[in-house]
Amino acid sequence: MSMEDLYQEIILDHYRKPHNRAPTLEDEAVHVHHSNPLCGDEMDLRIRVAEGHLDAVVFDGEGCSISQASASAMTDATKGRELKDALDLAEDFRLMMHGEEPARADDLGDGIAFTGVAKFPVRVKCALLGWMALKDAIETYERGSSAHTVTHEE
Repeated sequence: MSMEDLYQEIILDHYRKPHNRAPTLEDEAVHVHHSNPLCGDEMDLRIRVAEGHLDAVVFDGEGCSISQASASAMTDATKGRELKDALDLAEDFRLMMHGEEPARADDLGDGIAFTGVAKFPVRVKCALLGWMALKDAIETYERGSSAHTVTHEE
């Protein structure tokens, strides 16, 4: 099995059996809604913060296999991390989606499986949807905004 085949299997597994998918989160700090009107992907992301760490990260939404699987992998990679560390990891993923070698491949976990998506510019926004929602949620939290919904179109 080639590395590309293995990555495809990881993506399909996250799509079929998403991790941390939930329509609500008890004691959420922030809820953001992101959408990609070009392809119809929609995502609600909720975070709970405890002592400067992402205590919980959940998502819900509709969209293509890439957007949903990437969000699933993102929740695994970032849950439990300090907020700044999670932001740094999201930036590393973003750079990877634009063709750069990831600096923190091991920390990306299954997120590394999306490296091949960079070859398909039309799919990059799909893979980034959950990661950019996380960035938005953490930045909203850090601004001191309490639990509310922020809506963004990518």
